[in-house]
Amino acid sequence: MDTEIAYPIRLLIVDDHALFRRGLIALLSQDRRFSIVGEAENAEAALDAADKLQPDAILLDNHMPGLTGIAAIGSLKKIAPKCQVLMLTVSESPDDLAAAIRAGAAGYLLKTINTEDLADSVEKIVSGDTIISPEMMTKLVGLLRNMPQDDGLQAPAPDTVQLATDVQPAEMVVQANDPIHDLSPRETEILRLIACGNSNKHIARELDIAETTVKIHVQHILRKLNISNRVHAAVYATTRGL
Repeated sequence: MDTEIAYPIRLLIVDDHALFRRGLIALLSQDRRFSIVGEAENAEAALDAADKLQPDAILLDNHMPGLTGIAAIGSLKKIAPKCQVLMLTVSESPDDLAAAIRAGAAGYLLKTINTEDLADSVEKIVSGDTIISPEMMTKLVGLLRNMPQDDGLQAPAPDTVQLATDVQPAEMVVQANDPIHDLSPRETEILRLIACGNSNKHIARELDIAETTVKIHVQHILRKLNISNRVHAAVYATTRGL
């Protein structure tokens, strides 16, 4: 269920490159959905800022001098428990992605993302969604497939994000009683697009339907498949050959 958002969304931006950081601030400050309440050049400064400012969301780089962004996520979540952390990084490492999700990040985006999609992603994580760059989705699925069957990636309670799949590569056969058969053709089509890493906005454009209609379909898909979020839905779809 989506969390009701209080606007403007209060943002803390953390990146060791001053030019990139200031560029983000300049761009996102033009969007009325956001209020940039602070900035930090490293993870240690981010901890102090998060404690004082209690932002709604943090845009967090990973590879910075001193403490890495991923290593700081747990402390940031303790200091500002209502804050959502969105990794914004150049790292395409599936290990970094897995570590960020385990630590409690609500999203993982590459710095190649455009400003519009970044702004929408910040809004979505604050509302309770989990966001991962399309480029990273295939790597995430590959990582999960190679895990032991009883292993998984879990974000800390209370907002647990279960990303592991119980289907091994050799077992990618859809059983007759699989709930995927309960999906309508449209829902199956949308699930396939989710598995490719598309946002609701992109799916709406692809299918020429309203974004609110896509959102309703996604809610039905999650309910029918008995899963909690679109990331798990993407993994579910991929392991069943969609």
